[in-house]
Amino acid sequence: MKKAMKRYSFRKIGGCIILALGLLSLLQTSTTIAATAPIVSDVAWQPLKAQVKRILEATDYLGVPFQGKDKAALRSAMAASDPESGARQVQEILDQRCLYLVQINPEMRVKVARGPADAELVQHGWTQFLVKVNNQAGVTASLKAESLNAGRLHNAPAAAIPDLWMEMQMYDAQPMTKTLSGLELEYRLIQLYSRDEGKREARMAFNVGQGSQDLGFRNEVDILFHCRAAPEIELGVKDESGNPTTGMFEIRDALGRVYPSQAKRLAPDFSFHPQIYRADGEILRLPEGTYTFTFARGPESIPVKRNITINSSTRRLDFSVTRWIDPSLFGYWSGDHHIHAAGCAHYTDPTEGVHAPDMLRHIIGEDLKVGANLTWGPCFDYQKQFFTGKNDKVSVYPYLLRYDVEVSGFGSHQSGHLCLLRLKEQMYPGGDSKHHWPTLCLNTLRWGKAQGALVGPAHSGWGLEVASAALPNYEIPPFNGIGANEYIVDVTHEVPGPSGKLVPAVDFISTVDTPYAWELNIWYHTLNVGYRTRISGETDFPCIYGERVGLGRSYVKLAGRLDYEAWCEGIRQGKNYVSDGYSHLMDFRVENRAMGERGSELKLEQGKDVTVKVRVAARLDEVAIPGLRDRPYQQKPYWHIERARVGDSRMVPVELVLNGYPVSVQKIVADGQIRELEFRVPIQYSSWVAVRILPSAHTNPIFVTVEDQPIRASRRSAEWCLQGVDQCWKNKERFIAKGEMEDALNAYEHARKTYRTLIKECRDPGL
Repeated sequence: MKKAMKRYSFRKIGGCIILALGLLSLLQTSTTIAATAPIVSDVAWQPLKAQVKRILEATDYLGVPFQGKDKAALRSAMAASDPESGARQVQEILDQRCLYLVQINPEMRVKVARGPADAELVQHGWTQFLVKVNNQAGVTASLKAESLNAGRLHNAPAAAIPDLWMEMQMYDAQPMTKTLSGLELEYRLIQLYSRDEGKREARMAFNVGQGSQDLGFRNEVDILFHCRAAPEIELGVKDESGNPTTGMFEIRDALGRVYPSQAKRLAPDFSFHPQIYRADGEILRLPEGTYTFTFARGPESIPVKRNITINSSTRRLDFSVTRWIDPSLFGYWSGDHHIHAAGCAHYTDPTEGVHAPDMLRHIIGEDLKVGANLTWGPCFDYQKQFFTGKNDKVSVYPYLLRYDVEVSGFGSHQSGHLCLLRLKEQMYPGGDSKHHWPTLCLNTLRWGKAQGALVGPAHSGWGLEVASAALPNYEIPPFNGIGANEYIVDVTHEVPGPSGKLVPAVDFISTVDTPYAWELNIWYHTLNVGYRTRISGETDFPCIYGERVGLGRSYVKLAGRLDYEAWCEGIRQGKNYVSDGYSHLMDFRVENRAMGERGSELKLEQGKDVTVKVRVAARLDEVAIPGLRDRPYQQKPYWHIERARVGDSRMVPVELVLNGYPVSVQKIVADGQIRELEFRVPIQYSSWVAVRILPSAHTNPIFVTVEDQPIRASRRSAEWCLQGVDQCWKNKERFIAKGEMEDALNAYEHARKTYRTLIKECRDPGL
């Protein structure tokens, strides 16, 4: 009996030991760091390569790029001739960034294990990890992550809810996808935020829908995190005169990762920016380590790079702006007439776009004096509340923020978006939103001009695509976009102004944010037949360009104090040049007539040689930006001083333009110094003259009339315009509302008759 009891007890104890060892093994599977992740075989090779490209794009966008050696290794792996070998190499590289390994079995049960990545977070910051998904069931649902330790805790004190110390989110915005692909292998991105410093544990669970969790808690994993402390650092930010200001900071660690993390940023920091903007005396949080700080304040400053080590004793960092030019000292005030506080790259949650203080911070940080904040289709009914018909109250002289309107996403936008500046009323009569506006651009322009607005098409080159980069060129573009399309019609019209007196229906076309050959070509042709439309510079932030405000600028010369109304009026009068900010064309004059004075018109009794003067400055780094100069002109950035660089030198050409053609050129060293240039050019008949550094800066024209004759410089230009009207009608007729069709037919026919008359009047100089 005793022997039997002994045998029974032994077996029972042994069974308990075996059970305990099994539980220990399971726990170890869930918590032990995997040195390597299991390799998934029989992978579809082409889709995997497409995934890798998306991962690289997403991590670059989020400010956590792969190191150069890892990028090179991935490219080498994707070029492998053997798919099996390539897929293995790709997994070995990507797996090192995986914090979680998810397996979905054929019965759609989800289990998870710890991946090889270091479980390191940053206090008050977001960290990105990869999740490796072995999808044996071909599931195409969303992969969801859940944690009892996660909640919205940015402002919660640690003592209040100690177990809720983190936030998490699966990143499924572009270029990633919302759901799993159904392929046997793919990688997803998860973002984790830590409120605290020190060691913290979190349990994470994954599923692909209710009931997909595996049994025995195998869809959960506990991970002990080390959260690096991020102490507060005060910033000293001074302008070139030692006065407090706001500057731009781009901060990266030795691995190229951006700080503070771009993930889940809220205003005033934008998630689509690697940079932040901070004012003098404001606080920055950074964990201990070595960083590269890039500090600047717009294109008129020289970026400064500093390697800085942050340790427990770091309390303050000081930065000062180094300028290479300040056009405002010469009376030229910079402005971007087309920026947005909502839509495109902006978020729509927790608010519909951002507010005026956030946009002003960016404007000051880029030393942009005027920012026209245009309300448009996205978030229109939320953003419309900020319109006042005057400078926003957040403006701090000389930095002016004003809400106006872009007709985009409603009304006549199919025929070309319109910038409506200096409005007194923002709502077209007949409603209180965006749903009742005219479908004919000309009708919107009539309403704008009647209240004294400054009006013109936005992002002018869209729809005017041509193959040639020549200026002018005589290809007929499709007129099928949202740029200066109906402009070819509207420029022939005059409409009543505030006093009832007839004024041009269009004041300006927008430049600098579309390929220069497309936007300048239509402008040159209309100048050649006698119209006096001006140009203005814009960014269309953050739609065409999201990098920063003020990538396209107008520098308007004003005699007195900067004022938004006067700045707009300066554009109407042509007192401005446009620029990317890296080159400047100041005090342009022909004989005794300065650009923007007395209608920018110089009258000659007879043809003669005239003297042209301009003060020019440009700045290029001594070392070229690789590949930019020779990039096709249809690729961004469309305007950039680097494209004007002569060979490997620091020289750029300054061209004198007569009726659209460069007739004289002088080269300058783009070292930031201001130089006075002088040209001599024969004027035999009424013409227009301008100066440019293509594609970086362009003046508005000075009109030289001979014997009081109007400018009729090119019959070919008039013929181009007439063909443009017919081509535009082919593409825009279907967008005109029935109630406006008669207006549209009359408007287009008026343009045709006008151009037919101009064809007879224009010169045929054999150009």
